[in-house]
Amino acid sequence: MTYDTTRRTVLLATGGTGAVALVAACGGGGGDNGSTSTVSPTGKETTDAPAGQELASTDEIPVGGGKIFKNEEVVVTQPEQGQFKAFSAICTHQRCTVGSVSDGTINCPCHGSKFRIADGAVAHGPATRALPAEQITVEGNSIRLT
Repeated sequence: MTYDTTRRTVLLATGGTGAVALVAACGGGGGDNGSTSTVSPTGKETTDAPAGQELASTDEIPVGGGKIFKNEEVVVTQPEQGQFKAFSAICTHQRCTVGSVSDGTINCPCHGSKFRIADGAVAHGPATRALPAEQITVEGNSIRLT
């Protein structure tokens, strides 16, 4: 007796395999390495870092520009002398890391989105949402991520 393979048979067989893989991937694993992780408002998973981690000194952030901290996924800007702002360095369009800060904007290299250094608002699409603000403190010459 011969069996004809139908599209329905193939889809059912591969769907079952995918479901098993999905359940296995979501398993708890049971390992606890002692660190705590959370998801930030920007949607990124972060591990608890020491509060007040120093990012830079104030003289490292140019007036009218900024600096990107890729490991921390944050960009710090200085729109006016002595005024420091911080935003997520993850573009709200398709989650690329922004690549530069120039001419008053934070620039994403993936699709050309630009965000204003003063408030993270979209200056040029395709992004439609502003970069979320990040919390920093400036004490003396030190800029710290809080």
